[in-house]
Amino acid sequence: MNREATPGTPGNTPRLPIRGFLLDVALNAGIPWLLYHLTKRYISTSEATALAIAATFPLAKSVVELLRRRRLDPIAILVLLGILVSGVGVLFGGSPRLLLLRESLFTGALGLVCFGSLFLPRPLMFYFGRHFMAGDDPERRREFDASWHRPGVPFVHRLITGVWGVAFVGEFGIRALLIYSLPTPWVLILSPLILGVVTIGTFVWTFAYVRRVRRRAAARQRPAAIA
Repeated sequence: MNREATPGTPGNTPRLPIRGFLLDVALNAGIPWLLYHLTKRYISTSEATALAIAATFPLAKSVVELLRRRRLDPIAILVLLGILVSGVGVLFGGSPRLLLLRESLFTGALGLVCFGSLFLPRPLMFYFGRHFMAGDDPERRREFDASWHRPGVPFVHRLITGVWGVAFVGEFGIRALLIYSLPTPWVLILSPLILGVVTIGTFVWTFAYVRRVRRRAAARQRPAAIA
């Protein structure tokens, strides 16, 4: 039987690991968020101190992953980079507009990284897909890596990476427009909603797109299996 791989899918894995993905994001983003706010409340009001303490969890998690498995956790790395970008934003001052804009610096930077990775041998979202689809299983990780050489797979990963780049850069552009055109209270209300809609919408599109590609690949496999 001629087995054509579905992009981002090692073997015939039937379901996307949405639960594992959400848990990973909750741990990597939730714990630094909690450390940041606890530091601001009980240790120091300094923004730099709070960011430094918040960075300890993703930094430690990345070091542990590197020592134990010789690889990096992409979500932890992104959270760590986001904290570092916020730290750089502190250097630009503390005006209300700059503080509001600082919250979107990371999404804008991540969008540019997505675009830049399109010129690399493999784009950013390929590594995210491998992290969530293959996990720690060496065989599934090798199979996922091998799927890159199958027809259509590079295009799918590059398209997903490009869509995420557009989403993140677009979110940053919308946030900047709101900050410099609306009163601060309105920005505080609208900004989280916009970020949530953009992020959830892009996730939904990504999972739906991968499922559609899987169905097409499965349909192409059936005649070969019958023959």
